[in-house]
Amino acid sequence: MTILCVRFQLPPMYEAALPDLLGLLEEFTPVVEALPPDGALADLRGAERYFGRGAVDLASVIRVRALAHHGVDCVIGAGPGPMLARMALREARPGVTRAVPGDPDAVTEFLAGKPVAALPGVGTATARTLCEYGLDTLDRVAAAPLSTLQRLVGAKAGRELREKANGVDRGRVVPNAVSRSLATERPFPYDELDPGRHRRALLSAAEELGTRLRALEKVCRTLTLTVRYADRSATTRSRTLKEPTAHSAALTKAAYGLYEGLGLQRARVRAIALRAEGLGPADQASYQLTFDPVDEKARRIEEVADRARRKFGPGAIVPGALAA
Repeated sequence: MTILCVRFQLPPMYEAALPDLLGLLEEFTPVVEALPPDGALADLRGAERYFGRGAVDLASVIRVRALAHHGVDCVIGAGPGPMLARMALREARPGVTRAVPGDPDAVTEFLAGKPVAALPGVGTATARTLCEYGLDTLDRVAAAPLSTLQRLVGAKAGRELREKANGVDRGRVVPNAVSRSLATERPFPYDELDPGRHRRALLSAAEELGTRLRALEKVCRTLTLTVRYADRSATTRSRTLKEPTAHSAALTKAAYGLYEGLGLQRARVRAIALRAEGLGPADQASYQLTFDPVDEKARRIEEVADRARRKFGPGAIVPGALAA
């Protein structure tokens, strides 16, 4: 077991703590991949040799340090590869690391009987197709002929699916930087059906992201919307913006476009989350001059509002639609 998949149990709206927690993991290994908003993968192959301890022992140390230094508990899955570590995480609980041994028999036993949807990369449509042909568990997929799987899901996808179902994990941990994204979430007190309330949540989230980006002197290139439903499923859509921006109006417009593209009808929504990705320095970004006095006025008002928020708090000035 050389790979850890860690999910920190961060309080709502506390994603700002994630970079510090990633720094904790980097004390053990430089090969850390952030999984915003609250997780990470860590490759401990070098750390096991350096510290003379196994991944499970190191996971216990990481858990204690996260609690002691940051007051944050975590759940940890361990496995010989990223895929198996992610799957182990789903069965982990605070205080106990769920580990998948590296020998083939143990991997086969771990995967046997699990639904195909439990396999990372298998979406709802693929799982539905496989289940229609009786391939509803990973052991059945592993035993199916390669030609059958390729006929059902395609040549490349069928080959990868069969390898994963047999425990072949070709993934690797790719170090990245969590600072290249910002996120915020708006949970509802009850399952919300009203599209008007959905849009107000989007407006509030976009305003917060814009304010945070401008405070950090950053702009974003991509906006991602995640809608979580009452049955605990979720839909995620992303859009690359026409130009990098931290302008709240542009972020709100993009968020509305993503939401309308989902075509939700009477959906019971539990929470809405927005993520700004592909962050870069604002002073290095370029944007098209519009010579539009309305746009220029909006940006000047935004600057004044930001100064007021810094002085009197984030709720000092809010859009009129949110004031009620």
